[in-house]
Amino acid sequence: MPDTPSAPLLLGNQPGSFPHSVLAERHPAIIRQVREAIPYEPPQHRALDDLLANCTGGVIEPLPADAHDRDHWEAWGLGEYTGRSWFDVPWLWSESWFYRRLLQAVGYFGPGPWQGVDPFRPFKLAELDSAETDEELAALDDLAGRPAAEQAQALLHGSLWGNRADLGFRLSAEGARAADAVPGLVADDSDRLWSLLDKADGATLYLVADNAGRELVPDLLLIAHLLGSGRIGQAVLHVKPYPYYVSDATTADVVDALRRLTGSGGAAAAYGRNLWSALGDGRLTLRAHPFSSAPLPYAEMPGDLRADFAAATLTIVKGDLNYRRLVGDRLWEPTTPFADVATCFPCPVAALRTLKSDVITGLDAHTEAALVAAEEQRWRTSGTHALVQVRDAP
Repeated sequence: MPDTPSAPLLLGNQPGSFPHSVLAERHPAIIRQVREAIPYEPPQHRALDDLLANCTGGVIEPLPADAHDRDHWEAWGLGEYTGRSWFDVPWLWSESWFYRRLLQAVGYFGPGPWQGVDPFRPFKLAELDSAETDEELAALDDLAGRPAAEQAQALLHGSLWGNRADLGFRLSAEGARAADAVPGLVADDSDRLWSLLDKADGATLYLVADNAGRELVPDLLLIAHLLGSGRIGQAVLHVKPYPYYVSDATTADVVDALRRLTGSGGAAAAYGRNLWSALGDGRLTLRAHPFSSAPLPYAEMPGDLRADFAAATLTIVKGDLNYRRLVGDRLWEPTTPFADVATCFPCPVAALRTLKSDVITGLDAHTEAALVAAEEQRWRTSGTHALVQVRDAP
């Protein structure tokens, strides 16, 4: 990116900033929510007490010598950051470290009876089993009779705005629903997205999932429609290898979502059955690479993952966290061209996200000025604006 100016790396050490509020307020709120959602035993409660004290007032500590992923975290910077305040290391790193430590505290990595028990599963299932999900699935029956292009655009927007179901965002933002203004796209490259898929016969779509529950369902519906209509011949869905950021999707969450679809009536059930078949015959493939839960930007992805993405006609990167990893977790000028800061990706890439952090690129000056005039800087983190941005060539 020789012509792209650098930008400050986001840290959490400035009181009043959004990153600081996540570390100082959201993370303690998530610990409280996890305690209330799962009937943990005294060892887990003691470990959660220790984590609460450590993440708010302590320093980063090394992993146990026998931790299964110690080598990964050492390669990802643990040695460099050990002994430093959680607030003084890159925000992306500190956030990721919190979820790794939380899983350790509740015994997720075992051995023991709590091994493999997702501490966020009650939140995910509540989303998936909600009346709102019923309404969204019922709406598919009306969509089925419309032209294929109209269906595709509606499902793309469903996938885009489904990101507002981000549970970690809502756990510590009780006023988010009350502030739910009429949302608007601040950038829309959807025509370019479709043109990339339509240029290739039997296109291969990669989708890097973000959240489970009510967001993952529309992601799966979009994939099902594109496979069923022949617009793509193959789909690869990247999920997290373990629970992460409260609501991030894992393989188990994909299974839950497919069961939800197939157990519904009408068009939703048909989509679910088609996806089930696509997994069985290889048209839809799941991936859960360790780097998907790394505290680093995609610019530092390992060679095997880079080679995997290079096979895609297009990769859709979903959600706020993946956007931060794609462009770098920095306080870019909002008018910095998206294509200039997404050069790390080895194939054409499209970002779909609602805005829930300070990181933003690719806006025109008029749009930025209008947002600031209407909302000051709240538009960056309120979740009431969204974007579709595309970088055509690697």
